[in-house]
Amino acid sequence: MHIAITGAAGFLGSKLAKQLLAQGSLTGRSGQPEKISRITMVDIAAPAGFSDPRIDVLVGDISDPAIIARAITPDTQSIFHLAAIVSGHAEVDFDLGMKINFDATRQILERAKSLGTKPRVVFTSSVAVFGGELPETVPDTLSPVPQSSYGAQKAMGELMVNDFSRKGYIDGRILRMPTISVRPGAPNKAASSFASGIIREPLNGQEAVCPVNGDTRMWLMSPRQAIRNLIHGHELDASRFEASRILSLPGLSVTVREMADALTDVAGGEVAQRIQWREDEAVKRIVNSWPGNFEATRAKALGFTSDTNFSDIIRAYLQDDKTP
Repeated sequence: MHIAITGAAGFLGSKLAKQLLAQGSLTGRSGQPEKISRITMVDIAAPAGFSDPRIDVLVGDISDPAIIARAITPDTQSIFHLAAIVSGHAEVDFDLGMKINFDATRQILERAKSLGTKPRVVFTSSVAVFGGELPETVPDTLSPVPQSSYGAQKAMGELMVNDFSRKGYIDGRILRMPTISVRPGAPNKAASSFASGIIREPLNGQEAVCPVNGDTRMWLMSPRQAIRNLIHGHELDASRFEASRILSLPGLSVTVREMADALTDVAGGEVAQRIQWREDEAVKRIVNSWPGNFEATRAKALGFTSDTNFSDIIRAYLQDDKTP
Protein backbone atom coordinates (compact mmCIF):
# COMPACT_ATOMS: atom_id res chain seq x y z
CA MET A 1 0.00 0.00 0.00
CA HIS A 2 1.00 3.62 -0.56
CA ILE A 3 0.91 6.15 2.30
CA ALA A 4 1.36 9.94 2.11
CA ILE A 5 2.59 11.98 5.09
CA THR A 6 2.41 15.77 4.96
CA GLY A 7 4.69 17.76 7.25
CA ALA A 8 6.98 14.74 7.02
CA ALA A 9 10.24 16.61 7.68
CA GLY A 10 8.90 17.67 11.05
CA PHE A 11 9.60 15.84 14.27
CA LEU A 12 6.37 13.82 14.45
CA GLY A 13 6.22 13.23 10.70
CA SER A 14 9.70 11.72 10.68
CA LYS A 15 8.99 9.59 13.77
CA LEU A 16 5.75 8.37 12.22
CA ALA A 17 7.47 7.36 8.97
CA LYS A 18 10.16 5.45 10.87
CA GLN A 19 7.57 3.59 12.92
CA LEU A 20 5.54 2.69 9.84
CA LEU A 21 8.65 1.38 8.10
CA ALA A 22 9.49 -0.68 11.17
CA GLN A 23 6.07 -2.30 11.50
CA GLY A 24 5.78 -2.81 7.75
CA SER A 25 2.00 -2.86 7.33
CA LEU A 26 -1.22 -0.94 7.95
CA THR A 27 -4.89 -1.71 7.46
CA GLY A 28 -5.74 -1.13 3.81
CA ARG A 29 -8.86 -0.93 1.68
CA SER A 30 -9.38 -4.64 2.17
CA GLY A 31 -9.91 -4.07 5.89
CA GLN A 32 -6.89 -6.30 6.53
CA PRO A 33 -3.21 -5.51 7.19
CA GLU A 34 -1.43 -4.75 3.92
CA LYS A 35 2.28 -4.48 3.26
CA ILE A 36 3.57 -0.92 3.01
CA SER A 37 5.21 -0.58 -0.39
CA ARG A 38 5.76 3.19 -0.49
CA ILE A 39 5.63 6.20 1.84
CA THR A 40 5.62 9.63 0.20
CA MET A 41 7.07 12.16 2.64
CA VAL A 42 5.95 15.68 1.70
CA ASP A 43 7.34 18.88 3.18
CA ILE A 44 8.88 22.24 2.31
CA ALA A 45 12.28 20.71 3.20
CA ALA A 46 13.62 17.20 2.77
CA PRO A 47 13.43 14.92 5.82
CA ALA A 48 16.80 13.73 7.10
CA GLY A 49 17.97 10.24 7.94
CA PHE A 50 16.01 8.10 5.45
CA SER A 51 17.62 5.59 3.09
CA ASP A 52 14.87 2.97 2.93
CA PRO A 53 13.85 2.26 -0.71
CA ARG A 54 10.19 2.47 0.30
CA ILE A 55 10.60 6.21 1.00
CA ASP A 56 9.73 8.73 -1.69
CA VAL A 57 10.68 12.30 -0.72
CA LEU A 58 8.68 15.14 -2.25
CA VAL A 59 9.90 18.65 -1.48
CA GLY A 60 7.45 21.47 -2.10
CA ASP A 61 4.69 23.70 -0.81
CA ILE A 62 1.78 21.59 0.42
CA SER A 63 -0.64 24.32 -0.70
CA ASP A 64 0.53 23.84 -4.33
CA PRO A 65 -2.03 21.70 -6.21
CA ALA A 66 0.75 20.22 -8.36
CA ILE A 67 2.57 18.98 -5.25
CA ILE A 68 -0.65 17.55 -3.84
CA ALA A 69 -1.36 15.75 -7.13
CA ARG A 70 2.11 14.15 -7.05
CA ALA A 71 1.77 13.16 -3.40
CA ILE A 72 -1.75 11.74 -3.53
CA THR A 73 -2.18 9.30 -6.40
CA PRO A 74 -4.80 6.68 -7.30
CA ASP A 75 -2.87 4.07 -5.29
CA THR A 76 -2.71 6.23 -2.12
CA GLN A 77 -4.68 4.35 0.50
CA SER A 78 -3.79 6.45 3.55
CA ILE A 79 -2.93 10.11 4.22
CA PHE A 80 -1.51 11.41 7.48
CA HIS A 81 -2.03 15.18 7.25
CA LEU A 82 0.36 16.66 9.82
CA ALA A 83 1.52 19.78 7.96
CA ALA A 84 0.65 23.05 9.71
CA ILE A 85 1.77 26.57 10.50
CA VAL A 86 2.10 26.51 14.29
CA SER A 87 0.07 28.61 16.70
CA GLY A 88 2.28 31.63 17.35
CA HIS A 89 3.31 31.89 13.69
CA ALA A 90 -0.28 31.59 12.45
CA GLU A 91 -1.29 34.37 14.83
CA VAL A 92 1.23 36.89 13.45
CA ASP A 93 0.94 35.78 9.80
CA PHE A 94 -2.77 35.26 9.22
CA ASP A 95 -2.50 34.78 5.45
CA LEU A 96 0.18 32.09 5.70
CA GLY A 97 -1.79 30.29 8.41
CA MET A 98 -4.90 30.26 6.22
CA LYS A 99 -2.89 29.12 3.19
CA ILE A 100 -1.35 26.10 4.91
CA ASN A 101 -3.76 25.25 7.71
CA PHE A 102 -7.01 25.76 5.80
CA ASP A 103 -6.52 26.08 2.03
CA ALA A 104 -4.05 23.20 1.74
CA THR A 105 -6.31 20.96 3.82
CA ARG A 106 -9.23 21.63 1.51
CA GLN A 107 -7.09 20.97 -1.56
CA ILE A 108 -5.92 17.64 -0.12
CA LEU A 109 -9.54 16.65 0.52
CA GLU A 110 -10.61 17.79 -2.96
CA ARG A 111 -7.79 15.75 -4.49
CA ALA A 112 -8.95 12.66 -2.64
CA LYS A 113 -12.54 13.33 -3.70
CA SER A 114 -11.57 13.71 -7.35
CA LEU A 115 -9.77 10.36 -7.37
CA GLY A 116 -12.82 8.52 -6.02
CA THR A 117 -10.63 6.14 -4.00
CA LYS A 118 -11.83 7.06 -0.48
CA PRO A 119 -8.45 7.01 1.30
CA ARG A 120 -8.15 6.98 5.08
CA VAL A 121 -7.21 10.50 6.19
CA VAL A 122 -5.77 11.10 9.66
CA PHE A 123 -6.00 14.83 10.38
CA THR A 124 -4.15 16.21 13.39
CA SER A 125 -6.13 18.91 15.13
CA SER A 126 -5.42 20.67 18.42
CA VAL A 127 -6.76 21.65 21.82
CA ALA A 128 -6.44 25.20 20.45
CA VAL A 129 -9.90 24.81 18.90
CA PHE A 130 -11.26 25.54 22.39
CA GLY A 131 -11.29 28.86 24.21
CA GLY A 132 -13.42 31.34 26.10
CA GLU A 133 -15.06 30.36 29.37
CA LEU A 134 -14.09 26.73 29.95
CA PRO A 135 -15.03 24.18 32.60
CA GLU A 136 -12.19 22.75 34.67
CA THR A 137 -12.46 19.51 32.69
CA VAL A 138 -13.63 19.75 29.09
CA PRO A 139 -16.31 17.19 28.10
CA ASP A 140 -16.52 15.66 24.64
CA THR A 141 -19.73 17.62 24.01
CA LEU A 142 -18.22 21.12 24.42
CA SER A 143 -18.36 23.23 21.26
CA PRO A 144 -15.10 24.80 20.04
CA VAL A 145 -14.75 28.56 20.45
CA PRO A 146 -11.16 29.18 19.31
CA GLN A 147 -9.36 32.28 20.54
CA SER A 148 -6.50 32.20 18.03
CA SER A 149 -6.21 32.06 14.25
CA TYR A 150 -4.50 28.68 14.49
CA GLY A 151 -7.37 27.32 16.57
CA ALA A 152 -9.94 28.68 14.11
CA GLN A 153 -8.08 27.17 11.15
CA LYS A 154 -7.91 23.78 12.85
CA ALA A 155 -11.62 23.95 13.74
CA MET A 156 -12.50 24.68 10.11
CA GLY A 157 -10.34 21.75 9.03
CA GLU A 158 -12.17 19.48 11.46
CA LEU A 159 -15.52 20.38 9.94
CA MET A 160 -14.26 19.78 6.41
CA VAL A 161 -12.77 16.37 7.20
CA ASN A 162 -15.94 15.37 9.02
CA ASP A 163 -18.19 16.43 6.14
CA PHE A 164 -16.04 14.86 3.41
CA SER A 165 -16.26 11.66 5.46
CA ARG A 166 -20.03 11.98 5.83
CA LYS A 167 -20.34 12.30 2.06
CA GLY A 168 -18.21 9.19 1.53
CA TYR A 169 -15.36 10.97 -0.28
CA ILE A 170 -12.77 9.97 2.34
CA ASP A 171 -12.56 7.85 5.48
CA GLY A 172 -11.45 10.54 7.90
CA ARG A 173 -10.45 10.51 11.52
CA ILE A 174 -9.75 13.80 13.33
CA LEU A 175 -7.44 13.63 16.33
CA ARG A 176 -7.24 16.64 18.64
CA MET A 177 -3.69 16.32 19.89
CA PRO A 178 -2.45 17.59 23.24
CA THR A 179 0.71 19.68 23.30
CA ILE A 180 3.64 17.38 22.49
CA SER A 181 6.45 17.42 25.04
CA VAL A 182 9.38 16.91 25.05
CA ARG A 183 10.34 17.76 21.46
CA PRO A 184 14.02 17.73 20.50
CA GLY A 185 15.73 20.35 18.35
CA ALA A 186 15.47 24.11 18.27
CA PRO A 187 12.49 26.10 19.60
CA ASN A 188 9.78 26.89 17.04
CA LYS A 189 7.14 29.62 16.78
CA ALA A 190 4.42 27.66 18.56
CA ALA A 191 3.04 29.38 21.65
CA SER A 192 3.52 26.05 23.41
CA SER A 193 7.19 25.73 22.43
CA PHE A 194 8.25 26.47 26.01
CA ALA A 195 6.63 23.19 27.14
CA SER A 196 9.58 21.43 25.57
CA GLY A 197 12.14 24.21 25.95
CA ILE A 198 11.98 24.37 29.75
CA ILE A 199 13.00 20.70 29.84
CA ARG A 200 15.22 20.35 26.77
CA GLU A 201 17.44 23.40 27.27
CA PRO A 202 18.18 22.85 30.98
CA LEU A 203 19.12 19.23 30.21
CA ASN A 204 21.53 20.61 27.60
CA GLY A 205 23.13 22.92 30.15
CA GLN A 206 21.33 26.05 28.89
CA GLU A 207 18.90 28.48 30.47
CA ALA A 208 15.30 28.46 29.28
CA VAL A 209 12.63 31.13 29.68
CA CYS A 210 9.18 30.08 30.85
CA PRO A 211 6.71 32.72 29.57
CA VAL A 212 3.75 31.63 31.74
CA ASN A 213 3.32 31.29 35.48
CA GLY A 214 3.76 28.02 37.32
CA ASP A 215 0.03 27.52 37.89
CA THR A 216 -0.66 27.32 34.15
CA ARG A 217 -2.11 23.89 33.43
CA MET A 218 -1.12 22.07 30.25
CA TRP A 219 -2.62 19.07 28.44
CA LEU A 220 0.40 17.06 27.29
CA MET A 221 1.40 13.95 25.38
CA SER A 222 4.84 12.45 24.85
CA PRO A 223 6.17 11.84 21.32
CA ARG A 224 6.07 8.09 21.95
CA GLN A 225 2.41 8.25 22.89
CA ALA A 226 1.60 10.57 19.99
CA ILE A 227 2.91 8.08 17.42
CA ARG A 228 1.03 5.21 19.08
CA ASN A 229 -2.21 7.20 18.96
CA LEU A 230 -1.77 8.41 15.38
CA ILE A 231 -1.38 4.83 14.18
CA HIS A 232 -4.18 3.58 16.45
CA GLY A 233 -6.47 6.26 15.01
CA HIS A 234 -5.69 5.08 11.51
CA GLU A 235 -6.38 1.45 12.35
CA LEU A 236 -9.85 1.96 13.84
CA ASP A 237 -12.75 0.76 11.72
CA ALA A 238 -14.83 3.68 10.43
CA SER A 239 -18.01 2.26 11.96
CA ARG A 240 -16.68 2.90 15.46
CA PHE A 241 -16.72 6.69 15.01
CA GLU A 242 -20.51 6.86 14.54
CA ALA A 243 -21.75 10.39 13.68
CA SER A 244 -18.58 12.35 14.44
CA ARG A 245 -15.03 11.65 13.30
CA ILE A 246 -13.68 14.19 15.82
CA LEU A 247 -11.91 12.93 18.94
CA SER A 248 -10.22 14.80 21.77
CA LEU A 249 -7.35 12.49 22.68
CA PRO A 250 -6.47 11.59 26.27
CA GLY A 251 -3.45 13.36 27.69
CA LEU A 252 -1.65 14.22 30.90
CA SER A 253 -2.92 17.26 32.83
CA VAL A 254 -0.02 18.93 34.61
CA THR A 255 0.91 22.44 35.76
CA VAL A 256 4.09 24.09 34.52
CA ARG A 257 5.39 24.09 38.10
CA GLU A 258 4.80 20.33 38.25
CA MET A 259 6.77 19.99 35.02
CA ALA A 260 9.69 21.84 36.64
CA ASP A 261 9.38 19.64 39.72
CA ALA A 262 9.54 16.55 37.49
CA LEU A 263 12.75 17.91 35.96
CA THR A 264 14.17 18.18 39.48
CA ASP A 265 13.06 14.61 40.15
CA VAL A 266 14.78 13.27 37.03
CA ALA A 267 17.85 15.49 36.66
CA GLY A 268 18.30 17.34 39.95
CA GLY A 269 17.71 20.82 41.30
CA GLU A 270 20.74 22.39 39.61
CA VAL A 271 19.31 21.53 36.20
CA ALA A 272 15.81 22.76 37.08
CA GLN A 273 17.23 26.07 38.32
CA ARG A 274 18.13 26.89 34.72
CA ILE A 275 14.45 27.69 34.10
CA GLN A 276 13.96 31.47 34.12
CA TRP A 277 10.41 32.57 34.94
CA ARG A 278 9.62 35.64 32.82
CA GLU A 279 6.02 36.04 31.71
CA ASP A 280 5.18 37.04 28.14
CA GLU A 281 1.70 38.51 27.73
CA ALA A 282 1.29 37.46 24.08
CA VAL A 283 2.18 33.85 24.84
CA LYS A 284 0.07 33.82 28.03
CA ARG A 285 -2.98 35.08 26.15
CA ILE A 286 -2.83 32.18 23.69
CA VAL A 287 -1.82 29.42 26.11
CA ASN A 288 -4.28 30.46 28.82
CA SER A 289 -7.14 30.17 26.30
CA TRP A 290 -6.46 26.44 25.94
CA PRO A 291 -8.03 23.79 28.19
CA GLY A 292 -5.81 22.07 30.73
CA ASN A 293 -7.86 18.92 31.19
CA PHE A 294 -10.27 16.78 29.15
CA GLU A 295 -12.63 13.92 29.83
CA ALA A 296 -11.71 12.31 26.47
CA THR A 297 -14.40 9.71 27.15
CA ARG A 298 -14.98 8.67 23.53
CA ALA A 299 -11.27 8.40 22.73
CA LYS A 300 -10.57 6.29 25.80
CA ALA A 301 -13.46 3.97 24.92
CA LEU A 302 -11.92 3.56 21.46
CA GLY A 303 -8.60 2.49 22.93
CA PHE A 304 -6.50 5.67 22.83
CA THR A 305 -4.10 5.98 25.75
CA SER A 306 -2.15 8.65 27.62
CA ASP A 307 1.09 9.08 29.54
CA THR A 308 0.86 8.51 33.30
CA ASN A 309 3.33 11.09 34.66
CA PHE A 310 5.66 13.81 33.43
CA SER A 311 8.81 12.35 34.98
CA ASP A 312 8.44 9.33 32.69
CA ILE A 313 7.96 11.66 29.71
CA ILE A 314 11.32 13.28 30.52
CA ARG A 315 12.97 9.87 30.88
CA ALA A 316 11.56 8.82 27.49
CA TYR A 317 13.02 11.97 25.93
CA LEU A 318 16.44 11.14 27.41
CA GLN A 319 16.23 7.63 25.95
CA ASP A 320 14.79 8.48 22.53
CA ASP A 321 15.72 11.97 21.47
CA LYS A 322 18.29 13.83 23.54
CA THR A 323 21.50 14.34 21.59
CA PRO A 324 24.81 14.00 23.46
